[in-house]
Amino acid sequence: MTRLNPTQPLTYYCRLMTLIGLLFSILLPAMAQQPPRLVTDFTNDWRFASGDYPAAKDKAFSDAGWRTLNLPHDWSIEGQFSEHHLTTTQGGALPTGIGWYRKTFTLPATATGKRVYVEFDGIYRHSEVWINGHSLGTRASGYSSFRYDVTPYLTSGPQVLAVRVDNSAQPNTRWYSGSGIYRNVRLVLTSDVAIDQWGTFVSTPVVSEKKATVKLQLTLRKTSAAPERVSVRTRLLNPQGKLVAEQEQKNNLLKDSVTALPVPVQLIVASPLLWSVEQPDLYALVTELYTERGLVDRDTTQFGIRTFRFDAATGFSLNGKPTKIHGVCLHHDLGALGAAVNVRAMQRQLELLKNMGCNAIRTAHNLPAPEFLDLCDRMGFLVMDEAFDMWKKKKSKRDYGLDWDQWHRIDLETMVKRDRNHPSIILWSIGNEIREQFDSTGITIARELAGIVKALDPTRPVTSALTENVPGKNFIYQSGALDVLGFNYKHTAYPDFPKLFPNIPVLASETGSSLQTRGHYDMPSDSVRMWGKPKGDFTEGNPDWTASAYDNEAAYWGSTHEQTWKVVKKYPHIAGLFVWTGFDYLGEPHPYPWPARSSYFGILDLAGFPKDVYYLYQSEWTNQPVLHVFPHWNWTKGKPVDVWAYYNQADEVELYLNEKSVGVRRKTGDDLHVMWRVPFEAGTLKAVSRKNGQVVQIREIRTAGKAAKIELLADRTAISADGKDLAYITVRVLDEAGNLVPDATHLINFDLAGPATIAGVDNGYQASLEPFKASYRRAYNGLCLAIVQATETSGTVRLRAVSEGLQSAEIIIETKK
Repeated sequence: MTRLNPTQPLTYYCRLMTLIGLLFSILLPAMAQQPPRLVTDFTNDWRFASGDYPAAKDKAFSDAGWRTLNLPHDWSIEGQFSEHHLTTTQGGALPTGIGWYRKTFTLPATATGKRVYVEFDGIYRHSEVWINGHSLGTRASGYSSFRYDVTPYLTSGPQVLAVRVDNSAQPNTRWYSGSGIYRNVRLVLTSDVAIDQWGTFVSTPVVSEKKATVKLQLTLRKTSAAPERVSVRTRLLNPQGKLVAEQEQKNNLLKDSVTALPVPVQLIVASPLLWSVEQPDLYALVTELYTERGLVDRDTTQFGIRTFRFDAATGFSLNGKPTKIHGVCLHHDLGALGAAVNVRAMQRQLELLKNMGCNAIRTAHNLPAPEFLDLCDRMGFLVMDEAFDMWKKKKSKRDYGLDWDQWHRIDLETMVKRDRNHPSIILWSIGNEIREQFDSTGITIARELAGIVKALDPTRPVTSALTENVPGKNFIYQSGALDVLGFNYKHTAYPDFPKLFPNIPVLASETGSSLQTRGHYDMPSDSVRMWGKPKGDFTEGNPDWTASAYDNEAAYWGSTHEQTWKVVKKYPHIAGLFVWTGFDYLGEPHPYPWPARSSYFGILDLAGFPKDVYYLYQSEWTNQPVLHVFPHWNWTKGKPVDVWAYYNQADEVELYLNEKSVGVRRKTGDDLHVMWRVPFEAGTLKAVSRKNGQVVQIREIRTAGKAAKIELLADRTAISADGKDLAYITVRVLDEAGNLVPDATHLINFDLAGPATIAGVDNGYQASLEPFKASYRRAYNGLCLAIVQATETSGTVRLRAVSEGLQSAEIIIETKK
């Protein structure tokens, strides 16, 4: 305290107090602006080199010659396709190997007195991380999230983080994995008393229209030596950001390094807004920790208030409303972007699926990126979150089965703790087509895994995607550890499940494996072909490695889309289905060998262009009027052409060829489409759907002439100048009249000007060997794609597409801060 000195004039003290006041006016706002927890994006300005550099772990190592890049990064997707890569076509026929990353950085002044952590959302695979030459640890799984405390190894001046990634042991997966630090990285600063990583668990044990109980279980981490007394203040904000409840718990004594608060926080919400697939309202729980020093931590957890139930007789209900699960399985690659996480790319996938009527996603067969679950929360998707594709018994020579004993508990706990606050998640899956279901070890392991899950989250059911539907032969079922039985394929057995598996809910966890190439049609279309076999070479098929886009070809273990959906639709005890797959994915090009390098299973192709079957689901799963007619109308004169139509909200469809009626068709029984066989004649094919005699919709397909010009269509013409946002540009090859030329294969060259880059190119053809990282792409069946990625500079981007003999096209994209 300043004491008055009678020998000093009063004006001296006035000036002193004015100066002190001025200092406080400067410092207090600055102090108030510094939150107790600082989370910084740590993805920019890394150095990368492929190959093995053991000395790169040392701080003094020179990486001046290494490539500079931003994360997330997948080095495999940058490579050339080759049948000689150890990944084989099952892994996408792209290179893997060993790679190193290094980042030199300086800690901010706000790091003084803080704990400093580096958080990785996923590194594929077998990573080791060093800080200033000190090893922080290793991680085997490429899908698991983790963090390291770097505080003890920090030095004065610049810090150096080094990461070795070893994806050289091949094959280690049954699909494309990608290689590298392919998910996000953060630098996190906390006080020595803080909420632990994934230390909040929010549940809603009581939910009704009148009120809901929100329960918060909290785990705290203390890195100081002395005991601390901590008060916890919790505020609950509704979807509009308004405070609706709050509570404070005082004087919690922390003695150990990790402490779970013995008494959960419970808050009551009146007239709660329930999270649903139609209205995905999200609440926020703001948790603050106080010690005698004041506020030491603040964290915000988003969650949803909802209730759901699986029933053996009636399937699935959400908030008391019967809801059929209209789901798809998704692998983690993003087509031409590979495995490198990009929020806009994932959002685009989900937007396309939502428009189709999809309401659920199965993460096949691994932990997804956390941003993907955030999107599912916000966009209204149910999620089956899956942990493993194999247990101890391997499926590939060098896969996770080799790491099972050391890592499975850690990785499963990571999944549940990291993801348990997401309202989108309705199921924990402990495995996919696990080989231990055929012997007694399946009993022991299933019980262990289910126990791990239930200890961390008793609020959600546990399932596994099974293949054996004879109870006496399925040891995972016999374990009694599963709350919901997931069955892959076996659609003809669905009616018998209540007898085979009484009093336990059943879900079609994987269905279909139907085969299609967008825009390719083989006739006749009214017979089903099951392609491939368990062993031996595939000798059927087409010389150009295509599959027909009519829904009449499937893998030998699967079914057509219509076959399975008819059964799931009919029986209420089947809670729903997850179609294999929503999008084509890199790898597993069944039934074809090289040069096929990506799958044929998707409802949309690898570029995100819908195949015709997309509109089957749209006609069945949405309330929007649908009339989709195919194929294209460029054939040989007189050739019999099978014309299909998917439709809804109508009684009938009449087809016209050059204004002459070809006939009226109506769906009967459980039909999902109608068909005409029409001798080809150039001109216009027109379909008219009617209800009670009134026209509902009209669709026309015209015979296209010679290719004449290029058309560019952007999914968005304004994107964020954040270095990450994307614009997807569809390239269409048209005739003079503006009709898509259905067999066009022109080479399209791209010229880009402005603050952006071309992040990838694609055309959806499963056997294309052109690189994804290029400034050109050959059209396939009239279409290709360019993905434009913004830099961190605002401005105007011009993409020009040119091709010999075609009129060029240009499109403008604005990038804005």
